[in-house]
Amino acid sequence: MRANYLFTSESVAEGHPDKVCDRISDEIVDLVYREAVKTGVNPWTVRVACETLATTNRVVIAGEVRLPPSLMKKDKNGDDVINPSKFKSAARKAIRDIGYEQDGFHWKTAKIDVLLHSQSADIAQGVDSAADQQGDEGAGDQGIMFGYACKETPDLMPAPIYYAHKILALLAAARKKGEGDAGKLGPDAKSQVTVRYENGMPAGVASIVLSTQHLDTSWDSKKVRQVVEPFIREAIGDLPIDADCKWYINPTGKFVIGGPDGDAGLTGRKIIVDTYGGAAPHGGGAFSGKDTTKVDRSAAYAARYLAKNVVAAGFAERCTIQISYAIGIAQPLSIYVDLHGTGNNVTEDQVEAAIRKTMDLSPGGIRRHLDLNKPIYAKTASYGHFGRKNGRDGSFSWEKTDLVKPLKEALKVG
Repeated sequence: MRANYLFTSESVAEGHPDKVCDRISDEIVDLVYREAVKTGVNPWTVRVACETLATTNRVVIAGEVRLPPSLMKKDKNGDDVINPSKFKSAARKAIRDIGYEQDGFHWKTAKIDVLLHSQSADIAQGVDSAADQQGDEGAGDQGIMFGYACKETPDLMPAPIYYAHKILALLAAARKKGEGDAGKLGPDAKSQVTVRYENGMPAGVASIVLSTQHLDTSWDSKKVRQVVEPFIREAIGDLPIDADCKWYINPTGKFVIGGPDGDAGLTGRKIIVDTYGGAAPHGGGAFSGKDTTKVDRSAAYAARYLAKNVVAAGFAERCTIQISYAIGIAQPLSIYVDLHGTGNNVTEDQVEAAIRKTMDLSPGGIRRHLDLNKPIYAKTASYGHFGRKNGRDGSFSWEKTDLVKPLKEALKVG
């Protein structure tokens, strides 16, 4: 492990084109779960794999689903087909909440196409009944998922991504409240924070990059910095900003045309932003738009949950966990733990064995343990899926540290 170094992570705001698409896709997931609960359909039967494309005044929603009857309608031949009306409404509400009312992308006028269709029967048979007969459902796909936690911040997240998210979240809140000139910022923004590490821990901020859309066409980079700098300093908090910190605020000058009108967006293109900012591995699969039979999402949440609890229990300063799956097979093929040389009287082998004792990592086991069959995913689409406060509605349950005691018992540690 290096002791002294610089590390950088970026975040993108909820109005970034790709994040608009992530938000719409997750609104679709929530809609399907909500309709299932409302109409008495078992939420365990919900299946959603939804991708969204956005460009100038155009949104395309595509993918595979299994829906409650309330989201279906009869076609002219009397066959059941997907009713697009509620999906379009969910997309428009998301765009309006983000704040897009510009000529090239407006929640009222954007053309929305819904191209969802039924889930493949070949996939469904493997997911609905696990081939290894070890659980009530098989994994929705093969793949590898990673979880990570470290003691750099109160939420046990890497510092660069933690601060990059926080800057944009504060600016978005001020924009929506109309706080002074911050109310003239636009929804589209990107941040980047370089943290200086000493002895393996954050010691200062070496550079800050922020590009944010603004609605006042007279603003230049200097004016934008005047508006955003107080929020940046608030977000950084007690971590010192170096005297020679390099500030790059709207370095290209004006940023008036933003969102899908300025650049096309697509679900799942910001997976490093969604996770650990590059400080830990990522398995490659996106989260947004997927129900939790898809282990890309649910097992990544479980891996973060386990890694966070390992660190919270004091077993290590840093922990990376990898879990792997095969489609249609319930139990993971492998569990790998790396404590990065920071283990406290425990070995990786011991932690791996304790994990298997304390949590069922089949898709069904994860969904039960973390109570994931709920409409709680739209709020995950921006500012990261990890390092967030768990809510009363059951959101971010994977951020709890309630597995500390069972892990200690499994490891026979007092």
